[in-house]
Amino acid sequence: MTTLIIISVLPIVLLYLGLYKAQKALLPVTIIGMLVALGAAVCAWNKDDVAQPIYHGMMLFNNYSVAFSVVSIISTILILMLSKGYFEKISNHIAEYYAIVLFSLAGIVVMVSYHNLTMLFVGIEIMSVSLYILAGIRKNDFASNESALKYFLMGAFSTGFLLFGIALIYGSSGSFDLDGIRDYVLTHPRNIDPIFYTGVLLIIVGLCFKVGAAPFHFWTPDVYEGAPSLITAYMSTVVKAAGFAAFLRLFLSCFGSIAAFWSPVLMVITIITLFIGNITALYQQSFKRMLAFSSISHAGYLLFAIVALGAASASSIFMYATAYSIASIIAFGALVLVRQQTGTDDVDGFNGLAAKNPFLAFVLTVSMLSLAGIPLTAGFIGKFFMFSGALLQYKYIMVIVAVVNAIISIFYYFRVIIAMYFRSAERAEVQIPGYYKFVLGFAAVVTIAIGVYPSLISGLLI
Repeated sequence: MTTLIIISVLPIVLLYLGLYKAQKALLPVTIIGMLVALGAAVCAWNKDDVAQPIYHGMMLFNNYSVAFSVVSIISTILILMLSKGYFEKISNHIAEYYAIVLFSLAGIVVMVSYHNLTMLFVGIEIMSVSLYILAGIRKNDFASNESALKYFLMGAFSTGFLLFGIALIYGSSGSFDLDGIRDYVLTHPRNIDPIFYTGVLLIIVGLCFKVGAAPFHFWTPDVYEGAPSLITAYMSTVVKAAGFAAFLRLFLSCFGSIAAFWSPVLMVITIITLFIGNITALYQQSFKRMLAFSSISHAGYLLFAIVALGAASASSIFMYATAYSIASIIAFGALVLVRQQTGTDDVDGFNGLAAKNPFLAFVLTVSMLSLAGIPLTAGFIGKFFMFSGALLQYKYIMVIVAVVNAIISIFYYFRVIIAMYFRSAERAEVQIPGYYKFVLGFAAVVTIAIGVYPSLISGLLI
């Protein structure tokens, strides 16, 4: 709870700093405040034996919520470290940017810690409203305005599905509390109200909208492309990981005993998501748009842990979300640097990068290999966990489809590596600030370390 309080108060402090023109203090204060929040979260670790729902059962801070809160905070710190000098190019009022990011992070902490469907809705809305603003934060950029409008309309649409589903669940079970809903399902195994099943389907639709799973993904490429690159990085990493943490918490707590009903629906969604994301990414010339469709395909892999629901699902999503988030931060950080030099986000903009910037080419190679799931990277371990969980549940068709899609993804990820190392271009050396070197180097080391020693984090949620 201390973590949530710190993250909620910090943006108000930042707004006051902006009011008194203390621009240089904004980023340091933000980083220090988030490190304090991170420390508070870590201090709450391993208290599962005393963790009880608080505020009349509204919130539950256990190892599950702590783990995803820590990943979200660390990822946000890394992204904000890349923002030094970035937001100043958009506007002079940068305190609002940091404040809005932190407000959305507060919503994310609520999302991963809810114990009542009311708080799930509140957390999603706090996060979403902040992101609508961040997506359109470049007021004079038509693409950014279009991104914000599409995100707002689709977000409102998906919220309607989610809220209607929650209402039907409440109408059947008489409770918003996860324990109350679970008890209703367990005590009525053969005479569950049909309205309850309808509510489950509507919640699936609403949450699939939020995480960008097909066929509810159509807002994702345009929103990711139009938003500022670092905001896109935030949406495709922290927001997606939190969305799946919330998704899994609900289904693992309440709907495991009726998996035979909803599992085939999610299986179809998973397969469609994998094919649409990977095949469409093959045809993209824009690196940023390729990452957007790649994000859709990774949503498909993350759905594996929910379709093959079991005791290891939480650990699988945690591992995959961590690996994906770290690798994506490297990719977007490299994109920002290359785009500043070349003025383009096409894959061709990376031609000959290795000759002039071997460090940048190396860390981006690590990122692409991890996203492709190549061994000795964190991405491979994440996919291994997902596939293993599916095989334990005898989801052989899903695993075969996933392996085929993993092979497809190698083609478009390796296009970037080939452009950097095997294509020549007249280009100057990309200037890499020290804080970029730290973030990209740290992320690359963590990616390799988890790939070589997965036990570093693999057993945290078992």
